[in-house]
Amino acid sequence: MTRKYLFAGFGGQGLLFSGKVLAYKGLIEDKNVSWLPSYGPEMRGGTASCGVTISDDPIGAPIVLEPDVLVAMNLPSLDKYESKVEPGGYIFVDSSLVERKVQRDDVKVYYVPATKLAGDIGASTLANMILVGKLLKELGDYNEETVEAALKKCISARHADLLDLNRKAMETGRDFV
Repeated sequence: MTRKYLFAGFGGQGLLFSGKVLAYKGLIEDKNVSWLPSYGPEMRGGTASCGVTISDDPIGAPIVLEPDVLVAMNLPSLDKYESKVEPGGYIFVDSSLVERKVQRDDVKVYYVPATKLAGDIGASTLANMILVGKLLKELGDYNEETVEAALKKCISARHADLLDLNRKAMETGRDFV
C-alpha cells in the first residue's frame, strides 16, 4: 500500500514539521518514506508545502503531484490543490481560516477549526498537529506508541517542553467530531 500526503498553507504554520512527524511515524513502522518540503522565498507568510509518501514498496519519486490526502491550511492552498487530489482521497481543511467548501464530491472532506481549537487548548501555533491527529484517526492510523515515538524524534531536546503540548494537540484533533 502507498499513500501520498500533501500539507499546504503559509510558511510558519508548521507544515514541514507535520510532514516530518508523519514521515518518522512511517519509518518507525518500517515503511518506505519520502519527505519533500517546498516553500516560497519568504520565511514566514509565504507559501509552503510538504509532500510525504509512505509505502510498503520502494518509492520511485518523492514529488507528490496527485495526493491521496491533502491538508489545506489556507484558501490559496485549497484553491491550488483541491483538483489534484485522487478520486476517493481525503481533504482536511482548517475551517478557521478557510471559509469556502470543497467543490468535489468524489473525495472525503473534513472541516476542522484547527486554528480555533489550538487557541482553545493554549497551543495557538499547533493547528497543524490538530490536523495531523484528525487525519491519522480518520485514516485508521492513529497509534499512540508510534505517534509518541515520532514526536520524540522530531522535537529537539531544546524544545522538549513542547512534547506534551504537541501530544495534546494531536489528541484534540483525534477526538474532534
